[in-house]
Amino acid sequence: MAPGCHRKETQMSRNKSNAPDEATLFVFFNEIGIISQLSSALFERNLPDGLTSSQFGVLNWFSRVDMEATPGRLATAFQVTGGAMTNTLKKLNAKGLVKIEPDATSGRKKRVTITARGSALREKAIASASPMLQEFAEEFPAGKIARQLGELQKIRQYLDEYRYR
Repeated sequence: MAPGCHRKETQMSRNKSNAPDEATLFVFFNEIGIISQLSSALFERNLPDGLTSSQFGVLNWFSRVDMEATPGRLATAFQVTGGAMTNTLKKLNAKGLVKIEPDATSGRKKRVTITARGSALREKAIASASPMLQEFAEEFPAGKIARQLGELQKIRQYLDEYRYR
């Protein structure tokens, strides 16, 4: 046996024996889903200027990920159909929150960018959640949130990579 093989097998066995059972995993993801639904509904109620959660999500994506995208890239990122994303983008464009232009390298593709107005409304939307977030912060100390945030980010990264398998 090669050096270190036993140690690796022992670690793998240990990891499997520490793995949660399927029922626990179901409850775990069910709780995340419920939290997502409740927090999204609370957040959307406070969004300014008739902005929806899905519209805010697109504006936020530009801030977090990239300053420009194709509608197809956005549809993939949000795991929605191209038609659904096109509808959201048309509404954002009509409000002057994004700009949709033909791609210079392709006659068929479009390029979407966030406008200064879109960036400002994103900031306003985040500020509108401030009272709710402050109340939440009083209930849950920063240390607890920071510890959970790291684990949640690992789970998100795993699931994000898993969808491309």
